[in-house]
Amino acid sequence: MTRYDAVVVGAGHNGLTAAAYLARAGLSVLVLERLGHVGGAAVSTRAFPPFPTRLSRYSYLVSLLPDRVVADLGLDLRLVSRPTASYSPTTRAGRATGLLVERSEGEATRASFRELTGGDDEYDAWRAFYSGVGELARAVAPTLTEPLATDRAVREQVDPEIWRDVVEQPLGVAIRRRFRDDLVRGVVATDALIGTFASLHDPSLAQNRCFLYHLVGNGTGEWRVPVGGMGAVTEALARAAREAGAEIVTGAGVSAIRPQGDAPGDLVEVRWHDGGREHTVTASSVLANVAPWVLRILLGGEEDLATKPEGAQLKVNFLLSRLPRLRSGIDPEVAFAGTLHLAEAASDLEVAWAAASRGELPDPLPGEVYCHSLTDPSILGDMPPGTHTLTYFGLHTPARLFEADPDRMREEAVRRAIASLDAVLAEPLDEVVLRTPEGAPCIEAKIPQDIEADLAMPGGHIFHGDLEWPWAPARARLETPAERWGVQTGHPGVLLCGAGARRGGAVSGLGGHNAAQAVLEAR
Repeated sequence: MTRYDAVVVGAGHNGLTAAAYLARAGLSVLVLERLGHVGGAAVSTRAFPPFPTRLSRYSYLVSLLPDRVVADLGLDLRLVSRPTASYSPTTRAGRATGLLVERSEGEATRASFRELTGGDDEYDAWRAFYSGVGELARAVAPTLTEPLATDRAVREQVDPEIWRDVVEQPLGVAIRRRFRDDLVRGVVATDALIGTFASLHDPSLAQNRCFLYHLVGNGTGEWRVPVGGMGAVTEALARAAREAGAEIVTGAGVSAIRPQGDAPGDLVEVRWHDGGREHTVTASSVLANVAPWVLRILLGGEEDLATKPEGAQLKVNFLLSRLPRLRSGIDPEVAFAGTLHLAEAASDLEVAWAAASRGELPDPLPGEVYCHSLTDPSILGDMPPGTHTLTYFGLHTPARLFEADPDRMREEAVRRAIASLDAVLAEPLDEVVLRTPEGAPCIEAKIPQDIEADLAMPGGHIFHGDLEWPWAPARARLETPAERWGVQTGHPGVLLCGAGARRGGAVSGLGGHNAAQAVLEAR
């Protein structure tokens, strides 16, 4: 076929979501993927042959994927809760200790706050703040799979103080006012900085928007582990798309998207190459599961380096013979079962941001550690008992720090990431890192430049650019289906369906769902 109702450019999870919805509605759908496999960042990989363990190489947890999308598409997908929300090791008065937060907070959480801070005031403040954030999440979550709500409609459902703290002023102001303990402040702040390079006091509020997206998923904000790894999410979506009749072509690099007119209903031409010859297809709608910066180039624009997004994260995957012991004495299976915070007190985060802003790699390097194999042992394969994966996600490591010498700086960043972990361990991490038969340590690192090279995300930005508020401002133009669903571009036949859509970002399927709904509404 050379003519389709819809062509989806990019078979990441959002592209597959869009394809599944459109094909189930009876449309002819072609999905074109540059790589030799589908999934984009949501893949599981044997990163350390010959070991059978399959790691979630890039994206690693699921929160924003709506239960509604899972039900609509009949996805065969199991998401499992982690027993620990977070553990933050620290040293107080020369003694190794830490802050434990259970997923379902109970007496152990209150006791940990009391031991760390000397009383119950900080935990009471924590409970009050997250109660308000939960109220905001419950107001926003149902709107994510509907046409854009207005900011006024959402604000009317939320306590004015929490709206001010999260939406109207830099998040750092609220954190400083509500909490007194430096570590507690930092634990709250980290959700505002994962994948976003900003100060807690940035007037752009980029950190506030990042914070909201990390806490709004399904009204609870819980981050869950997909059984089988992130590749299981992709496999479920690809199966749903194919069973509905969508055609998926891998190894298909799209070189141009050319609208044949500017009126609604005008066809759009897509050119792609399979490595041997060039192909051209036309469609009534083209759904672009690429970053807006890349889409502009595919539409014939220039590479504008001044507007290119910049990623700011370091991802390091490890395979361990066993979990290391911590200086605080906490059971490693408790500490590593959730999010382990390293060098992430509020003052540490601001010092690290300032250093990176000066062009220096932060030291100590703030980051978070996850052990998915504690929640989902299936990813290990046939490995000896006690073996575990470990994933480190570093903050405040913008692409600019690696530009001059990526290989050397990647190596140094990994060294500092391990140093941040070793600082809280009772034994060096090196003692438990598995090695290949050739003696190479099972350590894989990805800097923003690697993300761009591997996944064509400009600047290695995992959100395709700064996140936007998931609602429409009061004076927004909402006249077309694409505008009402937050997926519009400058061409009526071309829609955003990836992380760069208004409600994109993270593994959510929202960009794909909302672009598909806009196409169906316009028919």
